[in-house]
Amino acid sequence: MKTIAVTGGSGKLGAAVVHALQREGLDVLSLDRRRSEALRCRQLTVDLEDLGEVAGALQGVDAVVHLAAIPAPLLYPPARIFRNNVLSGYNVLEAAELLGIGRVVFGSSESSYGFAWAPQPFEPLYVPVDEGHPQLPQECYGLSKVVNESAVSMVNRRGALTAIALRFSTVMAPEEYRSADPASRPERFKKTLWSYIDIRDAADACLAALNVRGPVPDHLNITADDTLSDWPTARLLDEFYPGVSDRRAPFAAREAVVSNRLAKETMDWRPRHSWRDGQ
Repeated sequence: MKTIAVTGGSGKLGAAVVHALQREGLDVLSLDRRRSEALRCRQLTVDLEDLGEVAGALQGVDAVVHLAAIPAPLLYPPARIFRNNVLSGYNVLEAAELLGIGRVVFGSSESSYGFAWAPQPFEPLYVPVDEGHPQLPQECYGLSKVVNESAVSMVNRRGALTAIALRFSTVMAPEEYRSADPASRPERFKKTLWSYIDIRDAADACLAALNVRGPVPDHLNITADDTLSDWPTARLLDEFYPGVSDRRAPFAAREAVVSNRLAKETMDWRPRHSWRDGQ
């Protein structure tokens, strides 16, 4: 595997993945609607909603990391967000299969479970929230990720390539931790279940998914080992989610409410960073 295409390479996580791949000595091609002066790799301006453009841009690459998306149900009308995320994701998978590209790492989101953006807030059915928890979005962004993941499963069933959807928690760079101020207001991160992933660990997860061999689940949670709070996890649940009585793991300290166990068991990956490192 020598040449990797990264869609959304000009974005926050995309740029981090480009740099991580380059540190591994790989040739990287960034596909995005805009060019970035911060990238030192080949860049193509591509409309990912156009299958022909996607197929033309992906010629000659060995694998794809698809991270391009409108990243929240904000700034655009719902129909545009849904169309952009679903159609661009489908086109990447379809083009990869047509071109004989064997691996696609697909950026999904913990928002697919529905908690983060729900107009009508609701509680998890159980904790820790693992990949088997129902996805119950109430808005266009979470729904787009559920549809994207269905497309990932579809191409995997066909068997021509292996696609792995990574359900990223809130991606945070080290310089963002202080402004987020996790230690002050635990209620601020209630709807995201105090879940996050350091951008360096998120980029490493993409590399691990590119290189994993053998059977791998279609979908994996990518989250830190701890919560974005200095409260013990049991106290957070007691205070903010008292109706969740089904606790399937002991919470003795600050263990994450969203489980990353499956990702650690199936890939050569584990999170190495915590927001507390810089405090």
